[in-house]
Amino acid sequence: MAGIVLSGSCSSRLLLRDREAGSNGASLAQYNGLKAVDTMHLPSSRTPKLSCSGPKCRTIRAMASPTVSAPKRETDPKKRIVITGMGLVSVFGSDIDNFYNKLLEGESGITQIDKFDATNYSVRFAGQIRDFSSKGYIDGKNDRRLDDCWRYCLVAGRRALDEANLGSEALEKLDKTRIGVLVGTGMGGLTAFSNGVEALIQKGYKKITPFFIPYSITNMGSALLAIDTGLMGPNYSISTACATANYCFYAAANHIRRGEADIMVAGGTEAAVMPTGIGGFIACRALSQRNDEPKRASRPWDKDRDGFVMGEGCGVLVMENLDHAMQRGANIIAEYLGGAVTCDAHHMTDPRSDGLGVSSCISKSLEDAGVSPEEVNYVNAHATSTLAGDLAEVNAIKMVFKNTSEIKMNGTKSMIGHGLGAAGGLEAIATVKAITTGWLHPTINQDNLEPEVTIDTVPNVKKQHEVNVAISNSFGFGGHNSVVVFAPFKP
Repeated sequence: MAGIVLSGSCSSRLLLRDREAGSNGASLAQYNGLKAVDTMHLPSSRTPKLSCSGPKCRTIRAMASPTVSAPKRETDPKKRIVITGMGLVSVFGSDIDNFYNKLLEGESGITQIDKFDATNYSVRFAGQIRDFSSKGYIDGKNDRRLDDCWRYCLVAGRRALDEANLGSEALEKLDKTRIGVLVGTGMGGLTAFSNGVEALIQKGYKKITPFFIPYSITNMGSALLAIDTGLMGPNYSISTACATANYCFYAAANHIRRGEADIMVAGGTEAAVMPTGIGGFIACRALSQRNDEPKRASRPWDKDRDGFVMGEGCGVLVMENLDHAMQRGANIIAEYLGGAVTCDAHHMTDPRSDGLGVSSCISKSLEDAGVSPEEVNYVNAHATSTLAGDLAEVNAIKMVFKNTSEIKMNGTKSMIGHGLGAAGGLEAIATVKAITTGWLHPTINQDNLEPEVTIDTVPNVKKQHEVNVAISNSFGFGGHNSVVVFAPFKP
């Protein structure tokens, strides 16, 4: 395919398009480090391949002949990974069934911002969380101090553990050194950081709260959840912008597969609907400016899309090896088959034009999962509603899946906005719910579909669909690509 332009994140050519620079000077599009960006194209007659030297050199699996036999899935119950709990905080609340029912109804959670006075901002709407309650999960004193990023993490994480029947009494009977936490974030405690800087500038360093650093740094979600529950296994965070949550799922799964943990609590959290977050992405020229009709602003693959809509929240999965889950009689919701992460190695915001970053990530995820491309029939797409990113992802999918007639693909962000580091967590839950319910939520605001999009995007109305194997895509600034693979659990 010629001239494929992939969006590696919540950005796209929309973010990079040539507009007047305004007060910020030159736009990001003008520079790759200190060099002007050159666009690369592949002749349309060529199929992209990965090249290397030595006996192990081979093409990407998905680029191989369709006659290649299907790989074998993992059979060792200590290495098979199942989902035994899910928890979230979303624009539709913290109940998973309510969250997915709202998605199935095609309801938009995008509203005018009232967390702060956005009157003078050129973008005044977002997927803002309202009426959030941490009652029963965080004590009042800490609740007042914590950044929302960590409040969302604690509530979603605890709810996921509760659904997995891993409350405090159950945890006391298990080896907590073999239960880890890996919840990442793209931005971290942005409100705590902004407040600390404001205090420094206005009042001096002596007025900076002692919680400024602890509540700003990105590892604190995992740390606080572990402190709260006593979990002593692998504990850290990953920050790969909008690809964060999928990176966490992939890394968490590998801890289990290597025998370093029996259970991992993994996902992503974000709370960037605040002045610095909204203002920063306005400066990047990445956001939709459809202030007069915010519920119609996030419109993946629609010709009239004009940027993404900021969202927030948290999505967490309890990932557990099958042997351990069966021994304790856990309810198994679905199975994690595998995943992959790659890097475009091209530009901090501009994606590779040859498409290898995303297509190779999808192919590697299927290889890790022991799945052939023909087995996949559902894609929860990154689909941010940006000008080039949406089409680029579709083109990459077409590079891997030669026949897309049986594939259905939808965009969760059309209703909840783009949760940045939390996006993959929320979308993983939507993917698992699609598997367990047999219903796919629609991609709303599909009024004028791009003609290049020949895959069924489940436009505007939900569809019944028995999912065989599903993939969930997330891409981030820096060229970070991540794909995870889920399927119904079959003993």
